[in-house]
Order: sequence, then C-alpha cells, then structure tokens
Amino acid sequence: MIPRRFLPSLALFLSGCASTFQGYPSLAKRAIEGAPIAEAAPQPSPVAPEPELIQNVDRLTAQAQAGGAAFDKAWPAADKAAKAASGSAVSSEAWVAAQTALSALESARNDSVSALASLDVLYVERSNAVSEGKVSGGIDMIDAARGTVLAIVDGQNDRLDVLKGRLAQP
Repeated sequence: MIPRRFLPSLALFLSGCASTFQGYPSLAKRAIEGAPIAEAAPQPSPVAPEPELIQNVDRLTAQAQAGGAAFDKAWPAADKAAKAASGSAVSSEAWVAAQTALSALESARNDSVSALASLDVLYVERSNAVSEGKVSGGIDMIDAARGTVLAIVDGQNDRLDVLKGRLAQP
C-alpha cells in the first residue's frame, strides 16, 4: 500500500531532475565589464575644530595628567603599606592600614578617571552632532586625547590590581 502512494511522488521528484542540457553560461566579456570605472570622490579636507573644543580637550588632558601625577605621588606609601600587610589576616591592623592607603590611592586618581569620563561624553556628543550636521570635525582630536587618558587610567588600574593582589580578600 505504501509503495503505491510513494510512486507518484517519486515520479514527480525525478522529473524535476530530468531536464535538458542547455550548456554553461558564456565566459565572453560582457558589456558592463568594459565600462569605464568611476573615480572615487576625494576625501574632504579635515575641518579644524573650534577653539572652545580644543581648550576643553586640552583642559581634560591636563586634568588627567595631574591625576596621574597625584597617583604617582601617593603610590610609594600604598606600595609600602601593601607590602607590610602581605600575608596579614583580613581586619588586622596592617591590612586596615593597607586598605586606607589603597583608598587614598584611589582618591588620588579621581582626576584621571573623571577626565576620561568627560572625554567619553564629549566624544559621544560630538559624534552625534557631526552625524546630525550641526558641526564638523573634531572627533579625531577627541579620540586621540581619549586614547592618551585611557592609557593613564589603564596603567593606574594595573598598578592598583597588583596592590590588591597582595592583600587577603574578605
């Protein structure tokens, strides 16, 4: 019973495979392949950013560098406290002193982290303004300053992680 129902389906299926051979498409050059290639439009010349933007970016970069200097100044005390507390139990006097020094170190880098956040906001706002056609240029300058400040903050994060790794975790 099943083969009788299956036979018409098989016949229809096989008839689709039994087409006549019509050959492969020609490999001759088509007309569109000989058409002249259009020249790309030249890149627009970079637009100088506004003086206010330059001053703002310079101010934020200087703020980040000041935060880096404050961090470097506070580093030796925190490093010494973390070395002294290495292997100490949580809540011991040495551990608490090291945590206090780490807090002071975190506070010293506040200017760097704040400058990075401000540059991130400035970058997003400028990108939106450029895409809306309100202003032009300045994104590359902000991005370069952001990269510099990000390197400062990343270095601080790495150094803090080293200190935190020396201390017992609660």
